Amino acid sequence: MNKMSVKDLKDLKGKKVLVRCDFNVPMKDGVITDENRIIGALPTIKYLLEAGAKVTLCSHMGKPHSVFSSEVKLNKKDLKKVDAGETTKEAVIEKALKDEPKKLTLAPVAKRLNELLGGKVTFATDVIGADAKAKRSALKEGEAVLLENLRFHWEEEKKDEGFCKELAFDADIYVNDAFGTAHRSHASTAAIVEYGIIKTAVCGFLIEKELSVMADTLENPKRPFVAILGGAKVTDKLNVISNLLEKCDTLIIGGGMAYTFLKAKGYEIGTSLCDEDKIDYCKEMIAKAEKSGKELLLPIDTVVTTHFPDPIDAEIEIETVFTDKMPANKMGMDIGEKTRKLYADKVASAKSVIWNGPMGVFENPVLAKGTIAVAQALADVYGKCTTIIGGGDSAAAVQQLGFADKMTHISTGGGASLELFEGKTLPGIECLNEKH
Repeated sequence: MNKMSVKDLKDLKGKKVLVRCDFNVPMKDGVITDENRIIGALPTIKYLLEAGAKVTLCSHMGKPHSVFSSEVKLNKKDLKKVDAGETTKEAVIEKALKDEPKKLTLAPVAKRLNELLGGKVTFATDVIGADAKAKRSALKEGEAVLLENLRFHWEEEKKDEGFCKELAFDADIYVNDAFGTAHRSHASTAAIVEYGIIKTAVCGFLIEKELSVMADTLENPKRPFVAILGGAKVTDKLNVISNLLEKCDTLIIGGGMAYTFLKAKGYEIGTSLCDEDKIDYCKEMIAKAEKSGKELLLPIDTVVTTHFPDPIDAEIEIETVFTDKMPANKMGMDIGEKTRKLYADKVASAKSVIWNGPMGVFENPVLAKGTIAVAQALADVYGKCTTIIGGGDSAAAVQQLGFADKMTHISTGGGASLELFEGKTLPGIECLNEKH
C-alpha cells in the first residue's frame, strides 16, 4: 500500500497536527496495567514534536457508547433491576453518565505521556468543548494536548460531519497511527478526511510498519508461506480462510474452529464446539485446497475433557485421543502432542508465517500446550523466517509467554489484522494520501 507517512511531510514547524492514536489501554482502579500501546505511539509523537509541530492527540477508551449515544441500551443486569421495579431506566442512565467518565477517562494516559515526553503534554477535559479549544489554541511549537475520550460523543461512531469539523478545529494535517481502529469507519478514523475537512492525511510510524510488514507479506511472501488460524468459530474467519488459501502454501487450522472442519470430513467430534451452519462451507474450503494444490492441515490428535472448565482456569481432567477416535461424550479443548509436532515441523520449514488465534483454551494452563507449542515454533525460526502475529489472543499469548522479542512483527490490531488478512480495504488507511 503506497500511502504517505509522516516522513513524507516537509516543514512541520508551527503546523497544527491532529493525530489519531490508540490509547485504549487496560486499566484497573485508574492505573494503567499495560502501556504497550502508549509506547507504540511515541515514535510518531516524538517525531512531530521534535519537528516543531503543534500536536493534538485523540483516542477512544473502552465502549462508553452504550451510555453516550442517541440510542441508549441497558445491559442485562440493569434491565432486570428496571423490570423488577428496583430502579428506573432514567436513574440507570443518570448514574452511568456520572460513572463512565471516571472509569473511561484518558486522564491517566495524558499523565503517563507527559512523563514520557518531558512535560510536553497537557490534557483537555473535553473533546470539542471550551477546554479543548483553549488548550489547542494555546499550544506552542513542540507541545501536545490529549483530548478526552472520543466515544463520550455518540457522533464519533456515527461519522457526524459537524463533529468532524469541530474535531478538526484548526488542524493543517491529519495523522492516523491507530491501526487497531483502522477497520472502523468513524469520525476520527476516516470521515474527517473523507468529508474533505482535512486535506493532508498520512499514516504514522506504527501504521506504516503494520502495512510494510503485514501487507507486503500477504502480497509478496517468501515461500513456503504458512498461515495458522485458531480461535473459537469458523464464522469469525470465513473470508480470512478463503483469502489465505489463495495466498499461502499451507493453511493450519486449530482451536475450536477445527472441530467444524473435522465434522465436515465426517469425524465424530463429541460435544466439541461446532458451527453447524458452516459445515458445508468447510467442505468447500477443503475442496478448494485440494483443487488448488494447497495443504490444509487439521489436528490428528486432540486433548479432550468432559466439560468446559468453570472458572476458565480451574483444574480439569484431560486425556489425549486420536482425532478419528473422539468419544461422543467429550469435547476437544486443545491440539494433542502429535499435532503440535506436525504443526511445529511445518513452521520450521517455512520462510513466512502468519498466526491468528490460539490452538485451544490457552487461559487454562492444562489446555495451553498447543498454543505454547506454536509460539515456541515461531520463536525457534527467529531470524530465518518472517513471523507475524495477527493481534488479539495470539498477540496476548506470545507476550504472556515471553516470546514477543522473537517475532518479526506483532500487530497492534486484532480486528484490523483479520480484515487485512481477508483482503479488505481498511477505511482508516484507504482515506490517507497516496505517495506521488
